[in-house]
Amino acid sequence: MNDENPMPHRGRLNAAAILALLSFPVFAVQAGDLIFVKDADGTRPKPNAAITNVCAWPNLTLMPDGAIVATIHNQPSHLKLPSDVECWASVDGGLSWTKRGTPAPRDTPKTARGNVAAGLANNGDLVVVASGWSDPTAKNGRGDILPPYVSRSSDGGRTWTIDHKAFSKILVPFGDILPGADGHLRVALYRGEPGTTVVYSSPDDGKTWGEPAHINKKVVIHEPAIFHLGKGKWLAAARYDGLNLYTSNDDAKTWTLRDKLSGRQQHPGHFTRLKDGRVLATHGNRLNPKGIDIRLSDDEGKTWSAALRLADFEGDGGYPSSVQRQDGRIVTAYYARKTEAHDGYQMAVVVWDPTNIR
Repeated sequence: MNDENPMPHRGRLNAAAILALLSFPVFAVQAGDLIFVKDADGTRPKPNAAITNVCAWPNLTLMPDGAIVATIHNQPSHLKLPSDVECWASVDGGLSWTKRGTPAPRDTPKTARGNVAAGLANNGDLVVVASGWSDPTAKNGRGDILPPYVSRSSDGGRTWTIDHKAFSKILVPFGDILPGADGHLRVALYRGEPGTTVVYSSPDDGKTWGEPAHINKKVVIHEPAIFHLGKGKWLAAARYDGLNLYTSNDDAKTWTLRDKLSGRQQHPGHFTRLKDGRVLATHGNRLNPKGIDIRLSDDEGKTWSAALRLADFEGDGGYPSSVQRQDGRIVTAYYARKTEAHDGYQMAVVVWDPTNIR
């Protein structure tokens, strides 16, 4: 997980890639441009400090029984403290949260686990891929990237089996774990060097992972948020001082850079499908005033609405994840150093209605 530096570990771009990036429109939401999400009664939805004293970087998973599980980093730090990956759950639609289990405990008393991807296997198990850093208190950085573990729970995140050797390459997981048209699970991982951002496929429901497919071998891509539109068509929101939108039409085997989804310091992203068929994109915005923005697409990601402001935060924050409840309301979780609900690191949650947003 990256700090506030918008382009960490930047790699070299060739001339064609630079020209392509410069040709995209740049989106910026400044103070005078903000249009806020409002509920049916005309009021802005309020954030709740759901879990405090955590940096979180939450990943939400809607479970088969309707519970919402948040997979989080459990310390108030950007992996600069020894830490674990925990699962918390809400059984009341995102209003209250209770810790369930620890899919990725720290390897030793001084290591930090906190970079995650999470999702459901086809059999309903919760699967978490987690990495982190070997020495978070080191003066010259965080040490080395830890190998990603694959953790699996068949009881909603309470108990876990952990495969310590599922991946041969040392990479950082991010985003949702999702099935493709072939039923194989997909997960995205990256390292911060050109050609290291890849999508792995699992033919056996998350137990083993095959050879990866590259998203773009020529550039540095951080924190790729992948999403299956259906029938083998995928989107990926790739962090490059903002979000670049990639598409795949062959079930995440090859990828094409399509467009710019957001402008500078507006990252990372997350996608989910709404019950009305639209695709919701949420992302952080570190331009002042800082907050969480949303965009909607009614044509499978070809075009997007202008950004709307869902929630504000002060200082450090972002990394939203969203799921839709059975009643149609959206639960969006994110992390923040300060919100109107709490002064201190937190996983904040906003529950909101997308019905009247077009």
